[in-house]
Amino acid sequence: MNQISPRTARAFGAKPDYVLATLNYTRGGGAKPAVYMYERPAGVPPIEERNEPHQVAIHSARPLIETLSLDLQGFELAHGTSAVRDFDDEAELKRIYDQEVADLVVAKTGAKHALVFDHTVRRIGGDDSSAARRAPVYVVHNDYTKWSGPQRVRDLLPAKDAEQALKRRFAIVNVWRSINGPVVDTPLAFADARTVADADWLATDLKYPDRTGEVYRVAFNPEHRWFYVPNLQPDEILLLKTFDSAKDGRARYMPHTAFADPATVPGTEKRQSIESRVLAFW
Repeated sequence: MNQISPRTARAFGAKPDYVLATLNYTRGGGAKPAVYMYERPAGVPPIEERNEPHQVAIHSARPLIETLSLDLQGFELAHGTSAVRDFDDEAELKRIYDQEVADLVVAKTGAKHALVFDHTVRRIGGDDSSAARRAPVYVVHNDYTKWSGPQRVRDLLPAKDAEQALKRRFAIVNVWRSINGPVVDTPLAFADARTVADADWLATDLKYPDRTGEVYRVAFNPEHRWFYVPNLQPDEILLLKTFDSAKDGRARYMPHTAFADPATVPGTEKRQSIESRVLAFW
């Protein structure tokens, strides 16, 4: 495992507001990696066999909150409460949360309209190894690729509408928040998109019984600059850009991962979170 010393961390410009933690990157080379989102066929290796852990400095984003931008770093922080009372109630999410999230994304991006197409509640507990559980993801990744971003539009819209939408700029934004108090255990880390090289992105297949999707895993690069929001509050909302069709220099993808914060006190309540994926159209 490649380790980073506090002296090296200071060379990054780190101050006391950072932690040293291990993140799981993916080793490049060889055949295209694949993750099975159901019980793997016998003899097929899991992605974990290509995991490459590295210890990195993860900085507090709080001193930079006012300067963060989806178009520069690829992430920013918003504030707001939700009228949802039960985040496990799909009908309530559809009735209330879809509009809350869509309105937030439109306000933050300037898009003409937004389509919320997925909500995932993640919890820690019990056997988190099963592909059927929606436990936090402990591998550095980005949810979409140059192929799967446009494909998601084609999957969700009628063919004629999709082709029209693909002629204009669109983006996919992940809206992430806590649903059980401040996030103290297993926070989310995210890397400044400007510090990621094109060669760092590793296209990876997501295998489902009836289809194959694609995400980016990420190869280690010591230039990556990592951040998190310590003690993220229930009224603090992370926005993460996971795809942008614009190729004008703004952030298009942004690596992120759950991580074990070494400062977490044993016995701390495990985090519960909801992430919503949103298509923004201009």
